[in-house]
Amino acid sequence: MQDLFDQAESQHEPLAARMRPKIVDEFFGQQHLLAPGKLLRRAIDESRLHSMILWGPPGVGKTTLANLIAENCQVHLQMLSAVFSGVKDIRAAVQQAKINRQQTGKQTLLFVDEIHRFSKSQQDAFLPYVEDGTVVFIGATTENPSFELNNALLSRARVYVLTSLTDEDIAGVLQRALKDKDRGYGGKTITISDAQLMQLAQAADGDARRSLNLLENLVELVDERSVTDDDIQQTIHGSVKRYDKGGDIYYDQISALHKSVRGSSPDGALYWYARMLDAGCDPLYIARRLVAIASEDIGNADPRALEIALNAWDAFVRLGPAEGERAIAHAVVYCSCAPKSNSVYMAFNAAKKLVTETASYEVPYHLRNAPTKLMDNLGYGAEYRYAHNEEGAYAAGENYFPEELKDVIFYQPGERGLETKIKARLEYLKNLDATSTEKRYSK
Repeated sequence: MQDLFDQAESQHEPLAARMRPKIVDEFFGQQHLLAPGKLLRRAIDESRLHSMILWGPPGVGKTTLANLIAENCQVHLQMLSAVFSGVKDIRAAVQQAKINRQQTGKQTLLFVDEIHRFSKSQQDAFLPYVEDGTVVFIGATTENPSFELNNALLSRARVYVLTSLTDEDIAGVLQRALKDKDRGYGGKTITISDAQLMQLAQAADGDARRSLNLLENLVELVDERSVTDDDIQQTIHGSVKRYDKGGDIYYDQISALHKSVRGSSPDGALYWYARMLDAGCDPLYIARRLVAIASEDIGNADPRALEIALNAWDAFVRLGPAEGERAIAHAVVYCSCAPKSNSVYMAFNAAKKLVTETASYEVPYHLRNAPTKLMDNLGYGAEYRYAHNEEGAYAAGENYFPEELKDVIFYQPGERGLETKIKARLEYLKNLDATSTEKRYSK
């Protein structure tokens, strides 16, 4: 009777909970860690526990992996969530680990979900107990441990990077749920094509838990009949793609967009732009980045890029998303196709570096204004050459630096776009400077 009750209770669990792998061979994905012979797989198979950080996006199996490790290594498993726990809970967990060790002789694996949500000082609370072996620590995080975890904790744990599941991995998870009679839907008559199953897998966006939730919704909808394409669309409608504003995925995607523009790939740039829009990114964020790209990566090779990027920003503000997003796409393509130069960017960085590394030299007297008689008497502005009064509106040989830096050159135009003409112009002026210097010395 109790067995029947337990079975009924288990069926009330969400499908994702029921289908959690019981053994490592049921685990889909992460073969770079769990294939036979891999370091983590060997550690699990040989029950060699060590503290670790599991870093990866949601739904890739971090919690499941901790359960499998505890089960395979026959240790007590205690679980904490940094969302709901504090230092008091950490101390209670450690105290329980000590009791378990005294009563059973078994070690405790302490699994902390979303460890990045603990402050650095809260993370410090784990250190003595990890150090003395009271617990084996496993922390799970969706955020970059380099930024979110303190160095002391990182130095005591090995970091394993878990990746998003492929569509094929997700399809495998769904197939197993459809065939499993005890935990899944193997006892139901559900007819679904491979193409429909793949649509469901793709909608999950690399998240196994989400895929099983979608399947659960689909099964409730069809109620043991053949699945139609309309059923699939109803199930996946409104499914939100993974996108963590301010997190790694956010910055990874804008990095991909920036690098596509810099690499003159309009198609790649449009893809990442569309991906970010699809996930709910504010288009004005991309517009602002395009303005920066136009200056940093295109510069004087095509000054129109900056104007077009600014116009796209303005168009979005004036027109709203529908037409405004197209204007930003216009700027994305233009900036991708434009000739590239980072000469201005490099020149500005070099100027800033020189300023921070050298003394605050006086402004030369000939470059100063003389708005008062006193300043005029002191020689402010004396011997200044007004460029418009010179031949070609250029004061050949004039120095516009402090005397100590008069030979410095920051800006070196490239060989692309408008900068070829700028370079020719600067070389022409440089020749005039040289001629002027020769004349002065010949006198």
